[in-house]
Amino acid sequence: MTETTPEALAAELCALLTIEELDTDLYRGASRREGWGRVFGGQVIAQGLQAAQASTEAPKIAHSLHAYFMRPGAEDHPIIYRVVRDFDGGSFATRRVIAMQKGVPILSMTVSLQRPEDGLAHQEPMPEVPAPEGLPSDLALRQAMADQVPEKFRRGFLRARPIETRPVSARNPFKPEKGEPRQASWFRIAAPIGDDPAMHRAILAYASDMALLSTALLPHGVNWMTHPLQTASLDHAVWLHEPFRADDWLLYVCESPWSGHGRGFNRGRVYARDGRLVASTTQEGLIRMRAER
Repeated sequence: MTETTPEALAAELCALLTIEELDTDLYRGASRREGWGRVFGGQVIAQGLQAAQASTEAPKIAHSLHAYFMRPGAEDHPIIYRVVRDFDGGSFATRRVIAMQKGVPILSMTVSLQRPEDGLAHQEPMPEVPAPEGLPSDLALRQAMADQVPEKFRRGFLRARPIETRPVSARNPFKPEKGEPRQASWFRIAAPIGDDPAMHRAILAYASDMALLSTALLPHGVNWMTHPLQTASLDHAVWLHEPFRADDWLLYVCESPWSGHGRGFNRGRVYARDGRLVASTTQEGLIRMRAER
């Protein structure tokens, strides 16, 4: 397998999340071939957030987004983002973003941006977990079980990724066991990047789609690698509370309070290493069991 440096992986992700301005409030985002046939949902959310941020003048910064997935994105086509400026006030601005491929929408999203201000403050404390330095990386865990992966999936399974993750409690995806509907992992982009806060927010939005949906599967002891399971993100929301750096370790704590009717609901909290709650997330996803083939 070809080795890819962390710096190259980080640069590739930043390039992917750097959108091109085509006209006023019209942007184009690249797609990347991952071999899965459809675009990763976190990519569309992050590029859409970038479009909203690009259409809004400083000092207003994004503090929340709410997105609905309508169709899967195709890997072999760029994505067009149309921004509608619904509101520009003294303190807040609201942007509506439509992501399109081949003339049809694949995602709709509303982004709210706020002029920074001080106010009453409190937060839920960060749970006590092991530091990331003492935990094996997700890549190391995948490499240790490579012989259990069918040959046709092995290359993708072992591919180095731009977001490095270190789960607090490692699980074997080939032997899923029923457990509590909660999990936690550290994550960061693979190498240091620049100081653009908008890019750091986009990277967090990208990574926020990586762990939520699987949380709803934990109580049932199933996953897509071992069961005839259809999964997809239906909606996704992110609240950005405090400044942070995506190239420093962030702790993602996820829980799933409910699932039923082919759907699973999940929510997450993202903490900086110093204990600050920097973001919150929610997502409902499709978790549909199919008949055995």
